[in-house]
Amino acid sequence: MVRKGTMQLPLHPGHAPHWLVRRMGKLSYAISKLLIEEHGQREFLRRMSDPLWFQAFGCVLGFDWHSSGLTTVVTGVLKQSLKPDVHGVMLAGGKGSKGINTKYDIANICETFSLSENRLNELLYASKISAKIDNAAVQDGYSLYHHTFFLTEDGSWAVVQQGMNPDNRMARRYHWLADSVESFVNEPHSGIISERASKQTLDMTARISNECRKTCVDIVNSNPGNVISSIRRLPIKDSLDQWFGTRPVNVEAYAMPWHLDWDLFRKIYDIRPRNYEELIAIRGVGPTAVRALALVAELIYNTRPSWEDPVKFSFAHGGKDGVPHPVDRNVYDKTIKILMEAIEGAEIEREVRLKSLRRLAIYAKTLYPD
Repeated sequence: MVRKGTMQLPLHPGHAPHWLVRRMGKLSYAISKLLIEEHGQREFLRRMSDPLWFQAFGCVLGFDWHSSGLTTVVTGVLKQSLKPDVHGVMLAGGKGSKGINTKYDIANICETFSLSENRLNELLYASKISAKIDNAAVQDGYSLYHHTFFLTEDGSWAVVQQGMNPDNRMARRYHWLADSVESFVNEPHSGIISERASKQTLDMTARISNECRKTCVDIVNSNPGNVISSIRRLPIKDSLDQWFGTRPVNVEAYAMPWHLDWDLFRKIYDIRPRNYEELIAIRGVGPTAVRALALVAELIYNTRPSWEDPVKFSFAHGGKDGVPHPVDRNVYDKTIKILMEAIEGAEIEREVRLKSLRRLAIYAKTLYPD
């Protein structure tokens, strides 16, 4: 990832008021239509996969500038405002139970866009593995509770998903873009945004974890008894200085999972995954199995994974909590009106639409001179 930065995403209770959600729907419809008309659907996905652009987009729509709710509300609004016949983009999944229904949403979208069954299976896999990676392969203390999958009529996709940390009451957002994913297990993210970097993060997707990933695959393809005995050799409570001599060690970072499903390792051996992605994709392989294998790979076979956190703002209409100032409903409605005029149909000449956009820019500057 090239672009990095930090921002706060505290977990906030409550819901966005209906009057704001209604206006957000109208404005997101207009901005999305204009963006897609001018730059295309893939550029729309690229911007959704940019964590800073996505945050600014949420601010323009009028939601909290730093709230975790920006993610869930903005994607929820887009799921309603994006129209297949207008935008050629639809959105699957969401928060909680809506995220569970992602596969049904994707199937319905593929039917709407007349995508093939093979493409449907590829998209279902992309949705599943991206969530699995951020829950298991990147162990940063944030558990996913929100997963959304953007899909265009030509089958291109992007993912915006979010996890929460109950200890620090903060959220972390993960972005993926199909066009930039060369491997699901090697630097796959277009961006990860969070309030702070975690000190103890196991990142099996880092490029420098490549040898460790290979060793993990070798380990599970060896005799299950050897795997179990190797894991049992690892200390749980004792200092790990014995493994590294005088090298400084963060003992907590190397803490061994307390409970392991030994039957799972026998199952993995029967499947014989050919690479790390196939290993991660196996049902039942979660954070504890990933962590155990990474520890064996480093402490016994000396292939070290990455323990560095891979984690990587714009006001226009205020926020629902009054930060940086309350939402001005009249200003918001006028913005929607001007934008709708700017994109109001094919019969409007391009130059006329550009003039409307210039009017919007001038109007916005008078409101927010800074």
